[in-house]
Amino acid sequence: AATVAPAATAAPGATVAPTNPPPPKREAKGGIRKSASGFKGTLNLWVLGYTPGNQFANPFDNAVAQFMLDNPDIKVEITGYPPNDEGFTKLNTALQSGQGIDLLRLPSDRLPGMVRDDLIEPIDAYMTAEDKADIFPNVLDVTRLKDGKAYAWPLWVVPMGMYLNKDVFAEAKVDMPSKTWTYEQFVETAKKVTFKRANGEQVYGFAGFVDPGVVNTWGLWMNEDVSVRPVTADRKFGFDNAATAAGMQRFADLALVHKVTPPDFGSMKDSDVKGGFTNKQIAMVVDATGFAPQLVAAKANFEIYPIPTYKGNKLTVGAVGLIAVAKVKDDVKRKAAMDLAKYLTSSEVQADVPPGSNVATGFYLAPGARKSVKVNPPLDQFLGVLPDMWITPLIVDWAPLTRLIHPEFQNVIFGKVKAADAMKKIAPEANKLISNK
Repeated sequence: AATVAPAATAAPGATVAPTNPPPPKREAKGGIRKSASGFKGTLNLWVLGYTPGNQFANPFDNAVAQFMLDNPDIKVEITGYPPNDEGFTKLNTALQSGQGIDLLRLPSDRLPGMVRDDLIEPIDAYMTAEDKADIFPNVLDVTRLKDGKAYAWPLWVVPMGMYLNKDVFAEAKVDMPSKTWTYEQFVETAKKVTFKRANGEQVYGFAGFVDPGVVNTWGLWMNEDVSVRPVTADRKFGFDNAATAAGMQRFADLALVHKVTPPDFGSMKDSDVKGGFTNKQIAMVVDATGFAPQLVAAKANFEIYPIPTYKGNKLTVGAVGLIAVAKVKDDVKRKAAMDLAKYLTSSEVQADVPPGSNVATGFYLAPGARKSVKVNPPLDQFLGVLPDMWITPLIVDWAPLTRLIHPEFQNVIFGKVKAADAMKKIAPEANKLISNK
């Protein structure tokens, strides 16, 4: 296990947005919303990051309300699971049991393992010619595995960006940096917005969520060189090299040398990272697109920047958000689940759940996977980083690989081990996982 980090900062949790007003009155609309399955009963939908009232809940609650209105014989029940290792374990347990789950929202890197274990239904028989023409081909290809079948409905493309709290910058009397910033300029900016308030409260320049279930912070050190990738083209462990060691150590120096991070950086909870930013105790955080609607709802004063470049290298990391259908023996129920999944990844759902007080940015919390989906502000600020996005690799044992990397990555951040030694230590086991032996 990783070395225990220093005590957590005293930052309060994430600011709770005001109670949302009831959704607008709706009426049945038909079309893609109406399932032709003839199914009567309950569909269980599991949603990554869903907690009642949060930025993931309101869009799905509103969309499901419309679907049930158009399908009065179908009840949809939503279960949320957190975006961390514990949450994915809970999800896999439900899938393996074959009970209480019919469809699910998940990131692309988790798909291969589920397909290997025969837990997910292919969607090819349920896609129309219009679907195939509308979904971006390279995004649909992410769901195609070795047998050539597509195993999930692409929902959105999720890159990481740097969130800057403009109120903290103003308080520190620091100008907002250029959006073409370098890593060195990022570090200098983080130093300037690390300060102590008159009341003794400490403000930190930067933080990010570090967990085996996410890759939020990886872009800040993987931009060291194009060779810094967890899996090489010839399917070997790619972090056991000098470039990775340099990049990872450079990232750890934010805490060890530059002192711009909270003392528990590396083991902070996601809620503490987000809460510290929202409550103006952290000036900059790296996070995915889903944080933006939460900030809009909280009326935070923020801007989204690309990840700073290093030696001219542009890079952000991310994944493709998917909606998959679990193995369902009942043909009629499976068709109903596919109909709901298709609706939840369509442009129609964006029309049904527009931006407003109840759903800050509309249904889509990231750029859509279909050409027909138009992304709303502030998520349009992510469009510029999409050409530079590295998508997490589709390997069966991606989850065990990240769990292997994670404690060593933490210990580098805590200053307990050098990056080169940490990655060399785990290389033999990593290569076994990548080769699936």
